[in-house]
Amino acid sequence: MSVALFEPYTLRSLTVPNRVWMAPMCQYSAETSGPNAGVAGDWHFAHYAARATGGAGLILVEATAVSPEGRISPADLGLWNDAQIEGLRRISGFLKEHGTVPGIQIGHAGRKASTNRPWVGRGPVGPAEGWQPVGPSPVEFAEGYPVPTELTVERIREITGQFADAARRALTAGFEVLEVHGAHGYLIGEFLSPHSNHRTDAYGGSFENRTRLALEVVDAVRAVWPEELPLFFRISATDWLEERGWTADETVRFAALLREHGVDLLDVSSGGNGGPAEIPVGPGYQVPFAARVKAETGLPVAAVGLITESGQAEKILANGEADAVLLGRELLRDASWPRRAARELGAQTHAPSQYAWAI
Repeated sequence: MSVALFEPYTLRSLTVPNRVWMAPMCQYSAETSGPNAGVAGDWHFAHYAARATGGAGLILVEATAVSPEGRISPADLGLWNDAQIEGLRRISGFLKEHGTVPGIQIGHAGRKASTNRPWVGRGPVGPAEGWQPVGPSPVEFAEGYPVPTELTVERIREITGQFADAARRALTAGFEVLEVHGAHGYLIGEFLSPHSNHRTDAYGGSFENRTRLALEVVDAVRAVWPEELPLFFRISATDWLEERGWTADETVRFAALLREHGVDLLDVSSGGNGGPAEIPVGPGYQVPFAARVKAETGLPVAAVGLITESGQAEKILANGEADAVLLGRELLRDASWPRRAARELGAQTHAPSQYAWAI
């Protein structure tokens, strides 16, 4: 009997060896200033190498900023200059050597930029280390956060170009999957949602206008990303703010557009854009959003959100609710979760020779 979780999956010319994928999770561990700002170091290498040797089919390296002011925290990874390529190439090379497809997420934090590492404290960093955030409108993320500077159309176009430049560097760094970060209330998601986008120009108001930046970024990235390699887009399927925010209905409508613009898979998350959101958190609570996109648009999807058990993950795929599962914190708890899941389900996944002969 085949196990869906450990069947290969092909997008364009790329085949991923299984459907257990690692979601992008910030490590907040790069140098914050100087010539090595945003450069991947030993921590990043060890962190991702462990999940590759643990059997993950695809690893999406954490949100990597397209500009210094696009960082979530001063300690984020970056791809805004060529000096940042080599540290990431070291990681992608190791992942490929051990049977894992290397992917990376690129993004801009928008009004949620210039914040503390989470273990230091929530909220913005002090003026000595931080910078002025930008956004679609001068609307702060939450109490205690600065009011962002409203982006001009000229600056919007500049940021779109920065996404394309980061995509070129990601390719040079050896990555085979690229994901555009449009979720969790960061810049692209801020433009999508009427909760954070109060503009009255071509980038605000109607659905067509609020999705304009996202589609322009996708087009700019797809123009430089090779035709044979897949492009992902991460979205918050809902702000959990009902009619005052981005909705699941809009996600389905938008997913169809993303497919037309060359996106190969939608990474479906939710929330993160502020407001008094009531989120019914529980095992697999975001899976129905992914299932709906897949059913109504045919666009491949990855499900994420409190997926922790092998049987749970297998059921999601066997039921046709998603094409892959993305594990986040569960892979922080157990770097070898894919190998454990394979044993529990009676399947196999790749392991390095140094381990395979013994286990």
